[in-house]
Amino acid sequence: MAPADGTAVSSASPGLVTGASAPSSTNDGSKCRQPGCTGTIVDGYCDVCGTPAGAAPVVETPVSEGAGSQTGSFRLESAAIGSQRAAGSGATHRIRTGSQRLRSARLGAGLTTIPPVPLVDASKVIMKNPEVAEDKRTCAKCGGPVGRSKDGRPGRSEGFCPSCGQAFSFTPKLKAGDLVAGQYEVAGCLAHGGLGWIYLARDKNVSDRWVVLKGLLNSGDADALAAAIAEQRFLAQVEHPLIVEIYNFVTHDNAGYIVMEYVGGTSLKQLLKERMRANGGTYDPLPVDQALAFILEILPAFQYLHDLGLIYCDFKPDNLIQVGDALKLIDLGGVRHVDDQDSAIYGTVGYQAPEVATAGPSVASDIYTIGRTLVVLCMEFKGYQSTYLSSLPDPESTPLFQEHDSLYALVSKCCATDPADRFQSADELRVQMLGVLREVVAEKRAGTALTSAASQLFETPAVTTVRLDWSQLPALRADTSDSQYAFLSALAPATASRRLEQLEKVPEESAEVRLWRARAALEAEKPDLAVRESGLLLQADPWEWRALWVSGLAALQQEKWDDAASSFNAVYHQVPGELAPKLALALACENGGRREVAEGFYTTCAETDAAYVAPSAFGVARIRAATGDTDGAVQALDLVPPTSRGYGESRELRAEVLLRGAGDDLMRLSAAMSSVEGASLEPYQRAKLTTKILGKALEVVTRKGPGTVRIGSYEAKEPSLRNGLEASYRVLAREAQDRDTQVLMVGRANAVRNWTLT
Repeated sequence: MAPADGTAVSSASPGLVTGASAPSSTNDGSKCRQPGCTGTIVDGYCDVCGTPAGAAPVVETPVSEGAGSQTGSFRLESAAIGSQRAAGSGATHRIRTGSQRLRSARLGAGLTTIPPVPLVDASKVIMKNPEVAEDKRTCAKCGGPVGRSKDGRPGRSEGFCPSCGQAFSFTPKLKAGDLVAGQYEVAGCLAHGGLGWIYLARDKNVSDRWVVLKGLLNSGDADALAAAIAEQRFLAQVEHPLIVEIYNFVTHDNAGYIVMEYVGGTSLKQLLKERMRANGGTYDPLPVDQALAFILEILPAFQYLHDLGLIYCDFKPDNLIQVGDALKLIDLGGVRHVDDQDSAIYGTVGYQAPEVATAGPSVASDIYTIGRTLVVLCMEFKGYQSTYLSSLPDPESTPLFQEHDSLYALVSKCCATDPADRFQSADELRVQMLGVLREVVAEKRAGTALTSAASQLFETPAVTTVRLDWSQLPALRADTSDSQYAFLSALAPATASRRLEQLEKVPEESAEVRLWRARAALEAEKPDLAVRESGLLLQADPWEWRALWVSGLAALQQEKWDDAASSFNAVYHQVPGELAPKLALALACENGGRREVAEGFYTTCAETDAAYVAPSAFGVARIRAATGDTDGAVQALDLVPPTSRGYGESRELRAEVLLRGAGDDLMRLSAAMSSVEGASLEPYQRAKLTTKILGKALEVVTRKGPGTVRIGSYEAKEPSLRNGLEASYRVLAREAQDRDTQVLMVGRANAVRNWTLT
């Protein structure tokens, strides 16, 4: 723990500790109302996802993960947004908070599996020799070293800080057998935490259940005493299944103790230590999907605290305990009211947000600690308490970030220097983190896309054409909380021009009005008007990423590929769990000549969500075919499943790709014909492709002699191929829409027919 100046005071105990009170029993026994959740309401909360009993059902935002080293969005220019744009705009704070659409999930979220940890026998975690290592002894007031060895003599466990004169004591005040408050029989010490020793005890009044007593750093520390009293006053209302339970607050020998639930599990810090030990002393981070799943699971607890106006302040791996296949947030010693300007601030160097020392804790500073914790879980974050105290390593030189581009975008937003640039709520973060987890899991299962998952921010892609353009990208979902949503949703269907006229008569301007007006302008091929609406949106709210989405669409329409990529890259970094910005960014990069980056984003989309497979596979195929990689293009098109609406077009494009890259290879021409036969095509289109393939095969056979393969139902021999060509030309003649084409096709049929004696 550390005071406001960020100096570490102590580390939290690995693998034990503390809690939250039993929730109310409202609706106990009823099924959770959240979509996809199988939980039951217990003590007022879902026993699976932790959502309160009365919470309205919400739709999870799915998404995806790491675009991988091929994407590297950090290498692209990104349009200004947020604090970059706020300077000089007159905006001093964020207007839009985290959307109320972004709400409620289970360990692993049904996407990945985390091995459970066994329950820890309380009696086996008692310290045999309760001492605080000298290098961990720091002053609670100034953070300076105390109790250190000098001139060969061991350091004192009690005394006064040589820097500020503050008294310190690292000697346990309780011993085994002590009876505290006539109820709690002490069994021994568990660990030394930021506010003092933590003891294990038996509750003699409640079936000898194990409890934890958390004492003060020392009885004369006014700040520590005030913090403990504050816990006793307002933490009684903290009742959540993911937060350790507080039972009581008692005094003994003029010292205060908080009585908490004993959590018999293993902290994430201890898990990391065990992995390191098993790896021969080399740091072994958690798999990325597991790290994301751990953090994802605990975010509802943060949202719960924030909804109560409480800031956790000191999140880190030490304070998250895995119990079986569940989690608990422990150590509420640093929790404080969001508007508390007086009590001591506790945090840990390397995790605490840089503005806390001057501006105090906030929801945004909690988000910062969550981001830092996630990075520590995923990699060996060297220098996080020194060189990178208030920053992240360069993604260009960090393998984790190169491999998982979306993860980098996620943590860089969590840990943005300006608090206003971070996620504005735990719910908002959770929605995007779920999307990143989907990407990570999909990457591990490369080859089969995850099932489709609806986004709360974008419509599902409806594209079935081979060539993408701005109008076929997923549209923004309407924000139903907008003041003008009712008016807009009641508008009758109209042409783009008529819609623009309707939107000039709105009762009042709002963000949603400007977005509707921009969309209508694009449909009316007036991109300049759309850009103007985008600018007005950003002028009102520099953090309005939807305005940059509009700018990107307008740039696509105008074929300003670099401008489009810049806008979409900024959107991507604002909502890194969404697939729509990645698809748009891929399209802009493809047309702008950045094919490698485009292919990376297309691949991410295709792997992550079934609804994105067709447009993404077509994109990859275009890129590979353009570079002469025929087999790679075919492999991409084969990702489109027969159940997709784009399957027929994928077979058609597959045939054309194989035909263009066939050369003299009859096997490829055979594969091209198989693609045609497997597609649901109109007779004219089928015959058109067939004539191209058979014509090419006839040319090869005429020059090089017959082959042993079959081109569809025809032998690779001149007579058979001529018969096939003649039949196909006659189909084209029958299907022709004009007399001249009919005559031309009949003439070609006669020209290729086999000679006979009659």
